[in-house]
Amino acid sequence: MSQANIPNISPNITVTRDDAINLLLSSIAMEELGLSHILNAEGEKLQYVLGTLPGLTGPPATISDILLINESVKSTINAVSRKEFLLQSKLESILETPISVGATGPAGPTGPTGGPAVGPTGPTGAQGVAGATGATGAAGATGATGTAGATGATGTAGATGATGAAGATGATGTAGATGATGAAGATGATGTAGATGATGTAGATGATGTAGATGATGATGTAAVSNFADFFALMPPDNAATVAPGADISFPQNGPTSGTTITRTGPSSFNLAAIGTYMVLFQISVTEAGQWILTLNGTELATTVAGRATGTSQITGMSILQTTVINSIITVRNPAGNSTALTITPVAGGTMPVSAHLVITQLS
Repeated sequence: MSQANIPNISPNITVTRDDAINLLLSSIAMEELGLSHILNAEGEKLQYVLGTLPGLTGPPATISDILLINESVKSTINAVSRKEFLLQSKLESILETPISVGATGPAGPTGPTGGPAVGPTGPTGAQGVAGATGATGAAGATGATGTAGATGATGTAGATGATGAAGATGATGTAGATGATGAAGATGATGTAGATGATGTAGATGATGTAGATGATGATGTAAVSNFADFFALMPPDNAATVAPGADISFPQNGPTSGTTITRTGPSSFNLAAIGTYMVLFQISVTEAGQWILTLNGTELATTVAGRATGTSQITGMSILQTTVINSIITVRNPAGNSTALTITPVAGGTMPVSAHLVITQLS
């Protein structure tokens, strides 16, 4: 049967709130499935002691043996009952948990600044130790070019002599006519950067303003479980004949239901009106070894097969389905490729009619 798919949460947790709700619901379903197997095993244990278990014969039971096994079964049923109360409480808590948090409302207007005006500046603290010298900054922009003097006649260029010391700058004369551009001189060496000046003291911190009003609360998200329905059959009188390969089992009676999304279209076919994700759980007692499979719109879904090779216990299955069109039809079928017709076991384990259930829950 299919198992819960636990996502990787190491080293970073990637489970969303919706995923966590779905995983909790799957864990409840798996625990319910385990409890049903335990109760079935207790029934077979009583059958073995009483000598009524088909295919197995043990030594005759004494009154002491029967009382002892009765006490054991009673203890197990009490434990299962307590577990059922815990599962019911867990399910109700999950169903009351909102899935999503609404969007944050817009920020309210800023209130007036409280408190008196800024107080007088405190005395300046002692100068701290100078920090390390920072990296040399980029060269500054070149200053504006002075007015050119009168240009003399261009002589023949001689060899470049050594650079002499710079003389004092004379007063700027009036601009003469622009002469022809002379040849570019060699670029002088870059001078060393000056030392970085000390950092000034920080100014006083201004007073903190009052907090703005709280925004309105966002709308409440939708609940995790929107719709569910339980369909069942009793043997006897439902499903009196065998179910042939390729035929669907009937669940002609209605159990608890919520909403109008999940409805029946016949004794063995059921309509999923909305596109979404659904959890489907079924349990059926059969006499022969066999299998059951879910169909969606007439197509058998290979990933939903549940079966039993030996024994007489119930066949149970649980799957998560996603529909892509509205009004999708779902059934539980004896797979078409199998050769055995399946008999729905009547009054299995006692004198009361045995129930078969199909439970469908819309998750999203």
